[in-house]
Amino acid sequence: MSSDETPPEGMAGEPGTERVEESLVEYGIEDEPPLGRAAALGLQHYLTMVGANIAVPLILAAAMGMPADATAQLVGTFFVVSGAATLAQTTLGNRYPIVQGASFALLAPALAIVGVMASQPNPPSWEVMLRQLQGAIIVAALAETVIGYVGLVGWLKKYISPVSIAPTIALIGLALFNAPQIIDVNAQMAGAQQNWYLLGLTVLLIVGFSQYLSTVSTAFRLYPVLIGIVTAWGIAAVLSVVGVIGPNAYGYVDLSQVTSAPALTVPSPFQWGTPLFTPAYIVGMFAGFLASVFESFGDYHAVARLSGTSAPSAKRINHGIGMEGLMSAFAGVMGTGNGSTSYSENVGAIGLTGVASRYVVQIGALFMLVVGFVGYVGGLVTTIPDPIVGGLFVAMFGQIVAVGLSNLKYVDLDSSRNIYVLGFSLFVGLAVPAYMGGVADAGVLQAGFADVPVLGVLLGTEVVAQTVYVVGGTGMAIGGLTAFVLDNTIPGTREERGLDEWSALTEAEGEFESAWERLRQ
Repeated sequence: MSSDETPPEGMAGEPGTERVEESLVEYGIEDEPPLGRAAALGLQHYLTMVGANIAVPLILAAAMGMPADATAQLVGTFFVVSGAATLAQTTLGNRYPIVQGASFALLAPALAIVGVMASQPNPPSWEVMLRQLQGAIIVAALAETVIGYVGLVGWLKKYISPVSIAPTIALIGLALFNAPQIIDVNAQMAGAQQNWYLLGLTVLLIVGFSQYLSTVSTAFRLYPVLIGIVTAWGIAAVLSVVGVIGPNAYGYVDLSQVTSAPALTVPSPFQWGTPLFTPAYIVGMFAGFLASVFESFGDYHAVARLSGTSAPSAKRINHGIGMEGLMSAFAGVMGTGNGSTSYSENVGAIGLTGVASRYVVQIGALFMLVVGFVGYVGGLVTTIPDPIVGGLFVAMFGQIVAVGLSNLKYVDLDSSRNIYVLGFSLFVGLAVPAYMGGVADAGVLQAGFADVPVLGVLLGTEVVAQTVYVVGGTGMAIGGLTAFVLDNTIPGTREERGLDEWSALTEAEGEFESAWERLRQ
């Protein structure tokens, strides 16, 4: 291209519209491939995130002590909610080709809440625990909806920089490094109980397919997690059938759970009972939703760049966050014990495949709605041994950390203030939850607060103590809030913080039309 030629739209060289070259995008956002190909590509998008959508309910079920049949029902519910949320977001929300699914940002506060209840002298049943999570999620999700649709996130866009987002997302993965499926699959026995052979095999398979064999086969590049889990599960199943792995051993696959599962499961609203509402749990869950907002904020920018379009405007961001809030409230009503958020794995799949078609993702959403109603699928998932799930976590949580840190590409890493904010936020986000983990329960914290001079009357109340206990045990809430405050109070230029580059890549407000505006035309 000569110096006097104008660069094509969307190519590097046009200020304010830097994006991925269109030649790298096989199907753009508005493209509609033939139905057969769209179905295969849509299924591919979901296979990319299926590991995470399985991981969250399995972690929750294990923490609450849910029986196998209820766990299968919970897994099916997650898939139904994921399909519905994706259709809503791609049709009525920000209209980006982003799969919606279970949120790791909400998993940490959920586990903290479950831990509070489990530490009580007379722990409640798993049904009561799940109803408490439902109530917290519904209220916190409605708050997120309001935050989105009133335009607060769009307004805060000028204050939220990659320096704030990076540690928040990174702490989502770091906070889960000690999940029981990784360090101890049976806490009832002394010492760390684990089948390290099976866990190690799972990790080696996933790493091998995704990093070493990705150029050998397209399947290895697109589905390393799925192939790794299925291979490890298949080996464990064979060893279980021939008797090498006994019924009482870690890693045993009980295939009777599949044959005994109902052919059809119908997830329904309030299927576990009426939601319960506890103020401290609601506040703790809301902290997780704030982390989810930060995560989605980063995902919106990433998917726009990979799709060959300008960065999202404040208007598009507001509608995206508002829809995530609505569908998270729907998830609460359906009883997932979790919410709905955009998937970084899906964004990565767009980068790998060049398939950014909204139509493709919508076709895939229909697949997941159907799969969620098939009981055998949920029953099959519950047979995956904890060591294999642990191997999945080792591979996946590290990826989440890396996704968070990748946002630092926009900031000046030679800046001492940026380095300080990042390091301090990460350290605090790990240290405070570690301290809270050493506190027996919220009651101990309440007793300590009551002894504080002057403020003890206020701090020593149950709601304050439980709120501090839950929020303090949530790494991404502590780290994210710390990073946000420091990044906006320590002197630093917009260029230094990465805000100028984000602003330069933003679409005009009029480019995005809401569902209501399209309906009125």
